Amino acid sequence: MADATHHTLRRAAARRPRVWCCSFAGVPPSPEHRALPAPAAGGVHKLPPKSPLAPSFQSSPSSKLAGLIDPRRILSPGRVSPIDAEGSPAVGAAAAAEEEAPREQAAALAPFVAVREEEEEGRGLDLRLCLRGRDGRCVAMELDSSVLCESSAFFADMVPDASGGGGGGKRIEVDGVENLEAFKEAVELMFEPDAMRWLARAGVSRAIGVLEVSSSIMFERGIESCLKYVEAVPWSENEEEKLKNVFARCTFDEEISKDVLARLQPQCRSSSDDLTVQLIKSVTCGTNNGARKDMQSLVSGLLSKSSVYQKDLSGLNKGSFYQICRSCLSSLVELFVEGSEPVEHSKQAMIVSNSRPVVERISKQTDNLNWLFDILVNNDMAEEFVELWGKQEELIRMHEQASPMFRYELSRVSASVFIALGKGRIQCPSDSRSQLFYGWFRPMLMDFGWLQRCSKGLDVRVLEENLGQALLTLPLQQQQSLFEEWFRCFASRGTECPNLSRAFQVWWRRSFVRSSVEVRR
Repeated sequence: MADATHHTLRRAAARRPRVWCCSFAGVPPSPEHRALPAPAAGGVHKLPPKSPLAPSFQSSPSSKLAGLIDPRRILSPGRVSPIDAEGSPAVGAAAAAEEEAPREQAAALAPFVAVREEEEEGRGLDLRLCLRGRDGRCVAMELDSSVLCESSAFFADMVPDASGGGGGGKRIEVDGVENLEAFKEAVELMFEPDAMRWLARAGVSRAIGVLEVSSSIMFERGIESCLKYVEAVPWSENEEEKLKNVFARCTFDEEISKDVLARLQPQCRSSSDDLTVQLIKSVTCGTNNGARKDMQSLVSGLLSKSSVYQKDLSGLNKGSFYQICRSCLSSLVELFVEGSEPVEHSKQAMIVSNSRPVVERISKQTDNLNWLFDILVNNDMAEEFVELWGKQEELIRMHEQASPMFRYELSRVSASVFIALGKGRIQCPSDSRSQLFYGWFRPMLMDFGWLQRCSKGLDVRVLEENLGQALLTLPLQQQQSLFEEWFRCFASRGTECPNLSRAFQVWWRRSFVRSSVEVRR
């Protein structure tokens, strides 16, 4: 009864697909393992049918051990093979050893063997497919030749007598496989009834590998399924690059690949210049301060030279940048005009226009200018900004008459320019530097106290140091007039004025100490 149940279970299991992988190593020479002649080409060894155990075995002294281990499974160490016994256990073991010796010789040449068997009603595994990779690994698969030929035109031409039906003993070898695992999975996909579910379990990276193999073996259903799956799921940047390489090497039907190509390549190509201008205008016109700060950081990172994204720096059009800068400067002039009007008139204008206070709008425009200036400095295009800011005569004139509550915002822009000049990040002509100092040095002295109290991220110590360094780049005669003005301001206002003592000492030594030494000589 137990034997009958045992064979019933084995027949039920035979109808289900079985997959296993075995690692074989070479068997050392031994008198017990004598090599037998290799089978004829195209031949396939058939295992004998399993028979019930002989009654004499149950009555042997080792019957207790037989209840735990089938004697047909007792093999030498390191060997795995389903060996059946015919008649007595001793005869079955000897026959199995002789049958296994040629298989071990073949396995010694292939360090890794993966076998996939699949049986369905009315179909048999009549073809052995051997895939050998460039690294020497080998995969052997027992397959149904009719399914393989129906799925792939490549294999349909290779299988002998493919149109003749299921004749036994057919064998195909494919050498030099670059991606052995992907090739094996592409073949497995031919026998999967639900390809999309299999790909979903495999993931994008493996699906891209299967896509490339499917293209090489002309497996149309695999190509269509892989493209459909890849188009519907997100990709990482590495997977995107891998997919681009596949499309560069393979040719796919436009009808089934257009959706993937739409994600890989823009359909209507717009210049990076136009897109950059649109992004910057959107940021400068934004009304939410928190979101505007986030967008400024994002755009600055994309346009930075140190950005991880590959980009064409020539797409940063200098003319478009300065056009936006001029627009912000025009807005500043209008806001200062509005801020200089009587209080009652300003309140009525705010009610009518339903706008924010003038101080907040001025702060927004100066913040935009500082952000644009940073982008120009990082991309070595800020020389013209020094000249542009030095020529703002109308703003300089209105600065003297405006309220200190918002006029110091202009000095925040001047501070950024002075710091960049002091650090040597901008190389502009002497005339531009002189014009900048004659226009904005006095407002800086007046607003320094407000900049200390409302720094908004500005380091006033860095400002003091680099303001003095920038001043020392002027001709000595111009330095003298500016240092004299600073000396008078500092003597009367103290810490409300920047401390340029170090730069003043340098100018004094250059102007008088060294010159007196030269006169004595």
